[in-house]
Amino acid sequence: MTTTIPAGAATGPAAGARRRWTVLAVCALSMFLIGVDTTIVNVGLPAIGRGLGVGTRGLEWVVDAYTLVLASLLIASGALADRFGRRRVFRCGLVVFALASLACALAPSPGLLVAARAVQGVGASMLSPVALAIVVNAMPDPRERARAIGIWASVFGLSMAAGPVIGGALIAAFGWRSVFWINAPVVAVALVLVAVFVPESRGQWARRLDLPGQLLLTTALFVSVGVLIEGPRIGWASPAALACYVAAAAATTAFVRVELRRTEPLIDLRLFRRPPFASAVLGAVAVFAALSVSLLLTTLYLQNALGWTPLAAGSATLPMALGATVCAPWSGSLTGRLGPRRPLLLAGGFTAAGGLCMAVLGPDPGVPPLLAAHLLIGIGFGFANAPLTHTAVSGLPPSRAGVAGAVTSTARQVGSAVGIAVAGALAAGVAPDRLARASRPGWLLVTACGLLLFAVARASRREPAA
Repeated sequence: MTTTIPAGAATGPAAGARRRWTVLAVCALSMFLIGVDTTIVNVGLPAIGRGLGVGTRGLEWVVDAYTLVLASLLIASGALADRFGRRRVFRCGLVVFALASLACALAPSPGLLVAARAVQGVGASMLSPVALAIVVNAMPDPRERARAIGIWASVFGLSMAAGPVIGGALIAAFGWRSVFWINAPVVAVALVLVAVFVPESRGQWARRLDLPGQLLLTTALFVSVGVLIEGPRIGWASPAALACYVAAAAATTAFVRVELRRTEPLIDLRLFRRPPFASAVLGAVAVFAALSVSLLLTTLYLQNALGWTPLAAGSATLPMALGATVCAPWSGSLTGRLGPRRPLLLAGGFTAAGGLCMAVLGPDPGVPPLLAAHLLIGIGFGFANAPLTHTAVSGLPPSRAGVAGAVTSTARQVGSAVGIAVAGALAAGVAPDRLARASRPGWLLVTACGLLLFAVARASRREPAA
């Protein structure tokens, strides 16, 4: 594996350790930006809707245009980074992300905002898997690498929970466009740090781009999530919806057949023969679907039904951010010392408890129970990310860890997109005084996602295949 150390860098064991953890810090900063941008927009959706004159379904596309493009391109971006250089692709991703963020801030119409969000997803796709590959490459010691992966996953999870709080404060002070303006100075700092501290590296074997697989994956994701978003409008049994079901099934079937026949597939489906990996991917979808459902349903209920300001609605998610902040690093430590099973059991228990709390409270839950439920969900979310990432990459050589991490990152974004689509479908066209009752199936889904993590914990106990 080719690695270039920045000129003038100090040498020696201590300096080498500092440099490795500095690389992790730089990558974590960029991942924090990506995670925040996945959820920061949620709290601003009512303000965006009022400012641009768009309803709930249009607002869902503002969120999912980003997450779907990000999910579709994560693995291809990882392959590009292996071939052309991870630092080079990482820096390119930062630039694209910043320029698209500026376009979002200036967007005069819903259509242009959705398009800019899609381009933002292109830039973000160059950051997530590449950051993990950079971290894995910089940490040759397996134990040190496990700690670094735990920290990396914890930072990303924390950023997702912190997004609504940051967004509420920005919107209160500067308006909804500020949630996009804020990205520019953060990216500027990240670009400087990457240039100074992050070494260039490439994959030992540069994979070819799998264009047929990429096209089929993108089609399957967009059609599947698109019909979830548009289903309430077009009718779930309408000819258009039935055509979407057929198209999604056909694209998925064709994707599996193409990937099994290619020598260098976009997604190595053989990884799914390992129960720990397959369960970790499913768990990542469930965790992020639960988070997205919780955030969007809460945002719509507090702002549309109770008339709260974006700042107040964002502040209501502080218990969630607090739970994730405290438990994410704790989870990374537990995973490094005891393995992923115990953190996953805690994640599942707390997430299910939070969802069940909201599901049984009735049509008008009140603020204190809502805050308590969000604390439980935040604790569950904080415990989940490090063991899921660890379970996905455990037992794999470093050369395959990047691929496994990219698939897990894709699963997270798919979960986010599905969660937004489901929550939006539940809330679309519902009168404000009926939002709480209409949200109950969403909270039951959050409960089910938490219970699923018990199965993931059981699978993580098995010895991974070589």
